[in-house]
Amino acid sequence: MKSATPKVLHQICGRSLVGHVLAAARELDPQNLVVVVGHAREQVTAHLTEADPAVRTAVQAEQKGTGHAVRMGLEELGGAVEGTVVVVCGDTPLLTADTLARLAGTHHADGNAVTVLTAEVPDATGYGRIVRDEATGAVTAIVEHKDATDAQRAIREINSGVFAFDGRLLADALKRVRTDNSQGEEYLTDVLGILREAGHRVGASVAGDHREIAGINNRVQLAEARRILNDRLLTRAMLDGVTIVDPASTWVDVTVTFGQDSVVHPGTQLTGSTHVAEGAEVGPNSRLRNTQVGAGARVDNTVSEGAVVGAGASVGPYAYLRPGTRLGAKGKIGTYVETKNASIGVGTKIPHLSYVGDATIGEYSNIGAASVFVNYDGQDKHHTTVGSHCRTGSDNMFVAPVTVGDGAYTAAGSVITKDVPPGSLAVARGQQRNIEGWVARKRPGSAAAKAAEAASRQGGDEG
Repeated sequence: MKSATPKVLHQICGRSLVGHVLAAARELDPQNLVVVVGHAREQVTAHLTEADPAVRTAVQAEQKGTGHAVRMGLEELGGAVEGTVVVVCGDTPLLTADTLARLAGTHHADGNAVTVLTAEVPDATGYGRIVRDEATGAVTAIVEHKDATDAQRAIREINSGVFAFDGRLLADALKRVRTDNSQGEEYLTDVLGILREAGHRVGASVAGDHREIAGINNRVQLAEARRILNDRLLTRAMLDGVTIVDPASTWVDVTVTFGQDSVVHPGTQLTGSTHVAEGAEVGPNSRLRNTQVGAGARVDNTVSEGAVVGAGASVGPYAYLRPGTRLGAKGKIGTYVETKNASIGVGTKIPHLSYVGDATIGEYSNIGAASVFVNYDGQDKHHTTVGSHCRTGSDNMFVAPVTVGDGAYTAAGSVITKDVPPGSLAVARGQQRNIEGWVARKRPGSAAAKAAEAASRQGGDEG
């Protein structure tokens, strides 16, 4: 990956690569879920604690091959275990729980000692080839690409690296795996030959879509997997009654949810725990993270992080909702408005060019254009409260802490530093004074002076 980040911690669609695999495996409701960690294990283990606190880890201090890794995993569980052991790879984020369930089901139904998940791929380069008995079709061996003959390299059915084993037989076979191969490693795939030679049944379950088993080894493959998973998520949403106007330019995380008849316009990214409720519209060109959009709301050309938008509310275009923003039903946050840690009541509007931070605004109030809630004194943040049914003028500064009572008005251009009683009009601005003839005296010969002189002559002629 050419990265300081361990490969399995790279993210697509809201989860790490290993996080996707854990989520799929967890859906099988396993008695134990063990992750074998080696390279950068401190980082990986810390991530696993957050992603799935119930997961167990086994340390592979030296990377001696896939068979050795599985031995370390079994040792974490005390050695041989009863029942089925499913082995998956931590870099296959497209693998689904349905495919794993079919693998386990086939393994149980056929009474196999081991069942390998296979797939037929257009280009098998680098993968272990599935060698079958020509007469019966049974799996006789898996041959790694570097150890394969030319004839074996022509095979397109490949090993996914995902297996279901009989736990007792697996533990016994791993003791007999040898290292006389080109890498000097313990290959897990050698277990198939060992069990077959012992007279046990070896079977296969073929994945319906070969892309599910694709491993990630570079950022090109990471981007390809992201595209596939994103398409999968959008397809599911559309089949559930969501309109995605342009899937090619829409990106979502696996944790995003939708209500029926919601609409997502082009150029939109929805991440984290974002939910778009019934009949709501988001986009175009919006980026929402951990944001709740209420039923029938409209969010246009907006960036939002950790906000709640009420039912029937309107946001944007070109708005920025920062964490802690709560917009009430049928409220409005308009063009070039930024909000943070602000509770905005039902029907209240902040239409234009304003900053509202650390504030509580009541119901059905209107905040005039170019208003700023001055919440920071250079050391501490302070709170502003504006009541219900207030009308504040354009170009107001509310210097917190300050309260504007219910039904109060503030005049345009005012700097509000004192509390305003309910029903009052607050005026906090200097008296206007006109100094006539100032331009002619101070800027003689300028374009302004000439325009003023022409206007004066025209006025005199009209008089």
